[in-house]
Amino acid sequence: MAAPEEPELSQAQTEKLLQFQDLTGLESMDQCRRTLEQHNWNIEAAVQDRLNEQEGVPSVFNPPPSRPLQVNTADHRVYSYIVSRPQPRGLLGWSYYLIMLPFRFTYYTLLDIFRFALRFVRPDPRGRVTDPVGDVVSFIHSFEEKYGQSHPVFYQGTYSQALNDAKRELRYLLVYLHGEDHQDTDQFCRSTLCTEEVVTFLNTRMLFWACSTSRPEGYRVSQALRENTYPFLAMIMLKDRKMTVVGRLEGLIQPEDLINQLNFIMEANQTHLMSERMEREERNQTQVLRLQQDEAYQASLLADQEKDRKKREEEEQVRQEEEKAQQSVLAEERRQRTLEEEKERKSECLPPEPLADDPESVKIVFKLPNDTRVERRFLFGQSLTVIYDFLFSLKESPEKFQIITNFPRRVLPCLPTEEQPNPPTLKEAGLSRSEVLFVQDLTDD
Repeated sequence: MAAPEEPELSQAQTEKLLQFQDLTGLESMDQCRRTLEQHNWNIEAAVQDRLNEQEGVPSVFNPPPSRPLQVNTADHRVYSYIVSRPQPRGLLGWSYYLIMLPFRFTYYTLLDIFRFALRFVRPDPRGRVTDPVGDVVSFIHSFEEKYGQSHPVFYQGTYSQALNDAKRELRYLLVYLHGEDHQDTDQFCRSTLCTEEVVTFLNTRMLFWACSTSRPEGYRVSQALRENTYPFLAMIMLKDRKMTVVGRLEGLIQPEDLINQLNFIMEANQTHLMSERMEREERNQTQVLRLQQDEAYQASLLADQEKDRKKREEEEQVRQEEEKAQQSVLAEERRQRTLEEEKERKSECLPPEPLADDPESVKIVFKLPNDTRVERRFLFGQSLTVIYDFLFSLKESPEKFQIITNFPRRVLPCLPTEEQPNPPTLKEAGLSRSEVLFVQDLTDD
């Protein structure tokens, strides 16, 4: 049967727990928690019990094996591992420590108030980030000058860029804030961070971003993560669709402990990372499917649009042809009316036919293209145009025609031309008193 999960700590309980550990020097967070719970979270009584235990008074507690503390926050669980520096031992050391505690508390309180007031008079220049990439690159160069080239691969970009890459690649991001003036920083860099096993572990398992808190970019990240001491490491990953701090390692930590704690944090959050990967894969598949559906829809839409376009073109072509045919019919009707009016006008303008016994009359028989024969008399002195107008006025005559003599075969110049603006008379054309003339259709020419 699984052991019941311990209740989560409130913010006040967490602060008391860290204060109790700092006062007593206990490394086991569970032992500190048990002691405080036994004394109903009365920190003075718990400290006194711890002093009695060191003086030989048996303790009522049996601390369990050490493991990271689980601290509850507003929206997620953060695994914290805090390594405290050795505290004074013995009754004399504890007596001195407790006597100096009020003075230390007063000193640090006044110092914090002074720093807070100083911000209004002279703002911290680190608060203005002007070149975040330059801050990171500058830190990397100074780190390599002091500790050499054997170190984890630093992410050469801003903190925001590192977060975005870790989120996009679904990888863990380990953030290291370098406190240059802290007494444990140099030992941590040389003995832990730059060791071969730590370098190999970090390079193969996660992204690693680091910067000094003395530089604006590092200071900005420090303000966001709110570290308590140095060296400080924060594990960040995509959890519940946002980048979340899931682990905090503070204090001087040995290489083996660092790897163990990071492994513990990753194992505890592996299900969340796998869930994010599955959700992302599902979203990607859904997106691909939606894209394929959109492409198919677009192809179908384009095909329908092309079909509609061709149909509209065909309809437009039919409409234009119908309109053109209608216009042709109307034009033909207008032309026929104009032709009939012209025939009627020509007919009215013809001179009267002379009598048969008139010595100046000429009898002409016309053979039309449809084999119709038409006979009429004209005067020798009349122009050949009169013959043409007579034939034009006949309904049986074609629209365009020319008049040809039988023998010798020749075309009579009935219409005026540039060379001959006034057509000759019948006599000048050499016609006799009785002639047979042929009408040749020129409409199709």
